[in-house]
Amino acid sequence: MIREKIFEWKNWKEMIHTTWNPKDPGVIRIHMIPPRFRLFRFIPSVVILNGNQILPLNESWAILLTIFIKELNQWGEGEMTQEQGRGILENTAVKMRKIFPNVSPEKFEEDLELIAEVFEDIARGREPKVEIGQMSIGEYAPYMTAPHRMDLMVSAMEKNERWNCNQHCLHCYAAGQIYSNVQELGTADWKRVIEKCQKARIPQLTFTGGEPTMREDLFELLKEARWFITRLNTNGIKLTREYCEKLREAELDNVQITFYSQDAEIHNKLTGALQYDKTVEGIKNALEAGLSVNVNTPLCAWNADYVETVKFLKSLGVTYVTCSGLIPAGNAVTDDSQNTRLSKEEIQKAVADAASYCWEHGMELSFTSPGWIEEKDLREMGLEVPSCGAALSNMAVAPDGTVVACQSCLDRENFGNILTAKWKDIWEHPDCRKYREFSAQMKQECPLGKEENHG
Repeated sequence: MIREKIFEWKNWKEMIHTTWNPKDPGVIRIHMIPPRFRLFRFIPSVVILNGNQILPLNESWAILLTIFIKELNQWGEGEMTQEQGRGILENTAVKMRKIFPNVSPEKFEEDLELIAEVFEDIARGREPKVEIGQMSIGEYAPYMTAPHRMDLMVSAMEKNERWNCNQHCLHCYAAGQIYSNVQELGTADWKRVIEKCQKARIPQLTFTGGEPTMREDLFELLKEARWFITRLNTNGIKLTREYCEKLREAELDNVQITFYSQDAEIHNKLTGALQYDKTVEGIKNALEAGLSVNVNTPLCAWNADYVETVKFLKSLGVTYVTCSGLIPAGNAVTDDSQNTRLSKEEIQKAVADAASYCWEHGMELSFTSPGWIEEKDLREMGLEVPSCGAALSNMAVAPDGTVVACQSCLDRENFGNILTAKWKDIWEHPDCRKYREFSAQMKQECPLGKEENHG
């Protein structure tokens, strides 16, 4: 136990990261997040694969993976010969023997091969050959020092006192909110934010807004964030072929495109812009460029025939779709938006019809709004049950660097500015802890509008 704890004290001061097959379609980004150090207790490390799959790792495997990744990262980029790969394995075994002297080198290699198989299976959506213990994020919450995802709102809703988006969505969650209309940080400051997120051991960044493609320096910021799992939330209007190729060159891991309806009139009406054709073309271009594409649809009375939208997206080649209820923030609390709001029964039917189609046609569907559909009904549909992740699994940085619980909480408590405050002070801010305690309960509800839950 002493050898293990000495190793953990020396080596687990930061996140352990590497990328397998970085230049191939089968890329796997691995972020291992060590827990807070405990002298007389071991808390599982958490491995995040491609920003999606989260799994706990026991002590010996966590140490083995740490040593292997450090040896692998010393190699750098470029094709590796069989002999060079053998050398990395041998060096890993030598260092492991110093910690576990009674274990043979062959056993370490067997474990590494098994770890690689497990990671490959999970990343590809296959059932792993060995049973992996489950640990919910709620259970792991006391040992976390940062969220698993930070949403960077690089584009403000207003700039130079003018509307700063190429749409004006009826349900826009950011419209009119305090921290969505603040002055944007410049390129250098956003790079500092990205650096601070890395030091805080946050594995995933989402570039969002407003509309992040309104920034001319977006590619530069994405390249600065290559260490992370990176995602882009956009309306798709600017996704020309050339633009998508640049996103791929910047090693963007996923693009989420908001698309309201297969009906052009409805889509344009909900977005407040005549850009349906450009958004559809953007989806096609992103797919053609080989980007990982997710299409998201906020549901309301005007697009309650969601299954028809899913069928249309299937015809374009989309395989992964998400949908949600309306987030009660920004424009979505106005009368015009509220008048289109679906009941829980109506949203359940819309999602159930879409889920049935997806499972029959090889598509994946996620419903992201906690509390809208009962847990038992979601499970019957074969869908995961969403819960609030504010200040736990995800947080957000407003356009001026202000840190908030999530990108929808833009008129509520803030926890300081990431450029001026220490990360520990942000994470341990009393209001941040209140949100996190609520999220750790993994309730199927959103705290927005429920002040008693967090303040």
